[in-house]
Amino acid sequence: MTSESKPAHFLQNLIREDLTEGRVTQIATRFPPEPNGYLHIGHAKSICLNFGLAQEFGGTCNLRFDDTNPAKEEEEFVDAIKRDVSWLGFEWNGEAKYSSDNFDQLYEWALHLIKDGKAYVCDLSAEEARHYRGTLKEPGKNSPFRDRSVEENLALFEKMRNGEMEEGQCSLRAKIDMAAPNINLRDPIIYRIKKMAHHQTGDKWCIYPSYDFAHGQCDAIEGISHSICTLEFEDHKPLYDWLIENLPVPSRPRQYEFARLHLNYTVVSKRKLKQLVDEGHVDGWDDPRMPTLSGMRRRGFTPASIRNFCEMIGVTRSDSVVDVGMLEYSIRDDLDKNAPRAMCVIEPLKITLKNYPEGQEEMLSAPGHPVRDDLPARELPFGRTLYIEKEDFREEANKKYKRLVLGKKVRLRNAYVIFAEEVVKNDAGEIIEVICSVDLDTLGKDPADGVKPKGVIHWVSADNNVDCEVRLYDRLFNDAAPDAGGKNFLDCVNPDNLQVLKGCKAEIGLAKAEPEQGYQFERNGYFCRDSKYGSAEAPVFNRTIGLRDSWAKEQNK
Repeated sequence: MTSESKPAHFLQNLIREDLTEGRVTQIATRFPPEPNGYLHIGHAKSICLNFGLAQEFGGTCNLRFDDTNPAKEEEEFVDAIKRDVSWLGFEWNGEAKYSSDNFDQLYEWALHLIKDGKAYVCDLSAEEARHYRGTLKEPGKNSPFRDRSVEENLALFEKMRNGEMEEGQCSLRAKIDMAAPNINLRDPIIYRIKKMAHHQTGDKWCIYPSYDFAHGQCDAIEGISHSICTLEFEDHKPLYDWLIENLPVPSRPRQYEFARLHLNYTVVSKRKLKQLVDEGHVDGWDDPRMPTLSGMRRRGFTPASIRNFCEMIGVTRSDSVVDVGMLEYSIRDDLDKNAPRAMCVIEPLKITLKNYPEGQEEMLSAPGHPVRDDLPARELPFGRTLYIEKEDFREEANKKYKRLVLGKKVRLRNAYVIFAEEVVKNDAGEIIEVICSVDLDTLGKDPADGVKPKGVIHWVSADNNVDCEVRLYDRLFNDAAPDAGGKNFLDCVNPDNLQVLKGCKAEIGLAKAEPEQGYQFERNGYFCRDSKYGSAEAPVFNRTIGLRDSWAKEQNK
């Protein structure tokens, strides 16, 4: 996970000490997502940390779904999470596990607490329970049902189990301390009634354990040595420890916390991501504008770029906001080194080479990558008619313009030098064609007259190309903190987050582009073929990231 040259972070030091002192003999971690949404970039940090630590210290890492709330969970989310973890390059220990695998044992342990006088059935409504709970400054007060006998609690809990109670009528609470400074210890709910089917257990249960009750006990059942959580669970740690100490669990896991990932220009609240999906602001959880791993994969992010980003930002216990520019740098750097090159004309302008024979076509060669000999060369069909970008031609221009100008020369990338002689316009006065001549003695060398062209532009054959759609994605939000300070995050949606361009022309080799394979479209940015839309005959290419950080330039204006 880290190189030898990089200082160890606090969790690495802690685990090394635990092994050295003999407190544990083998490291066992887990990644415990709730299957109530798709994984996002924040989860990537936890995935890389838990799986990375297990790899580094020769241990194991489980994938366990904390599926204790059937109201929000779906099998779709389970499948998506498995795909994302595998895509990131990690392999979990054995079969994927579920908290629901242990529902029978958790029920028995709830009975154990009741028999020990450490749990009771409470009839307070949710609103009444909040009132009795107290505040951060004031202690709570005991429920009027706190002193029920063991026998009464066992009988009531059995009625809950048998479906004889209605939702919200009662709950099972741990009996700890209603005056505890930590509110999580004020007789927390450990079982509640939910009369709905579960995606794993079907209709077997109508009561379900709370996350806090299930989490630590499942860690213990699985033999987890280091239960690594984000800082928001720090206040839950005393409850985690209390339950472990008061139940006959088979092992003693310990919880450790680290700072979660906060990324500017990004929202990672599952509730807000779900709102974006449900209200149609985006096209599903895997929309390339979403910070979900599925969306980032469709957009062209690579597993290596996300792993490298997670390593760059480090692991600490201090909350901070990471600049999204670091993530963008990571993907840009990875694609620059590894993405094959290609040419795609996004806004085509027709070029006719008047002195090139009609009906003739030759195949020119271009490198697959400027420094990667292992990437195969491309074959580019060249003929009498070509397409270039509209923005690469002007009738008149100053000396700073390094592209094609009427009466001037330019080089076509990996091809010949051409000279612009005249333009053809439509009735609206728009240029629809440029008539040029080509110097066929300039392939790989300068013109014989010694007048070198000042620029190089990309192009594709007009007769032998791939007609495609290009989607120019940008940041979903134009505010660095879209959900801070009481703002409505929807008011911060960037209105220019997507531009769809049809009728784009790509070099013929991109007909064989694999979905999610990244390319550098020379001079246009990094793109990948979309895995959801388009076809072999009419592919869709998504822009992953520009060649340069245009956002930083805009902010500095």
